[in-house]
Amino acid sequence: MKPGRQTRPDGLKEFDFTPRDFERVRALIYRRAGIALAAGKQEMVYSRLARRLRAVGMNSFEGYLDALERNGDDAEWEAFTNSLTTNLTSFFREEHHFPVLADHVRQRDAVQIWCCASSTGEEPYSIAMTLCEAFGTLTPPAQILATDIDTNVLATAEAGVYPMERVERLSPERLKRFFLKGTGAKEGLVRVRPELRKLITFRQLNLLDASWQVSSAFDVIFCRNVMIYFDKPTQGRILERFAPLMKSDGLLFAGHSENFLYVTNAFKLRAKTVYQLAANRP
Repeated sequence: MKPGRQTRPDGLKEFDFTPRDFERVRALIYRRAGIALAAGKQEMVYSRLARRLRAVGMNSFEGYLDALERNGDDAEWEAFTNSLTTNLTSFFREEHHFPVLADHVRQRDAVQIWCCASSTGEEPYSIAMTLCEAFGTLTPPAQILATDIDTNVLATAEAGVYPMERVERLSPERLKRFFLKGTGAKEGLVRVRPELRKLITFRQLNLLDASWQVSSAFDVIFCRNVMIYFDKPTQGRILERFAPLMKSDGLLFAGHSENFLYVTNAFKLRAKTVYQLAANRP
């Protein structure tokens, strides 16, 4: 059988995947990462975890899940979690946020930003470019913490190397200022300039961890398009933990489909999907 094939010639799936298997996966990823998989995600789960079954030589989902729970293999738990993490991103996604960010930081002596769902790096690098433009230098007084639960995408982000098509929507000015074009064997690729990379610390972090071990004075937190994977109680707990980590005038940026107003009293809306601490918060 060719790698990646998921159906047999008779049209049946390569592995049995029962409703019970799916519910076990939903329970495990919720317990492990707080991700609330929708009931309609069976095909996505099958497609992604079937690769793990092939990789570890298992012939059934039941056997794979039994081994995962029984052996407690940290590396396989990490692979399981990585498989079910959706990473859709692009440079300057939800572009209306970045002028707000620039205005917020421009007059500050030092800036601390946390990007807590950094994926393959486009978001934290977009933040870094915005800071460079706001301060008029490739070495602005800023530090960016970029975290994600998925170690695979963090490795891509830290490398800072992308196919040319990933940056084709950026202006020629930004391409020239912030990227180095590959030549020879690297033709068709671009690398983020080292000055930009030095602004960012990449780290694996699970938002469900009991301790985050992060700074307690963030000017800005980007938490975009990650809360949609959590149920409302989990969202509320995370937002309540964000609040004491932020400066009194700090900003929280959310994704286009996320609304925190009915989840917590810790924040109030300031602009389109941009929040600030509620005035009555201690």
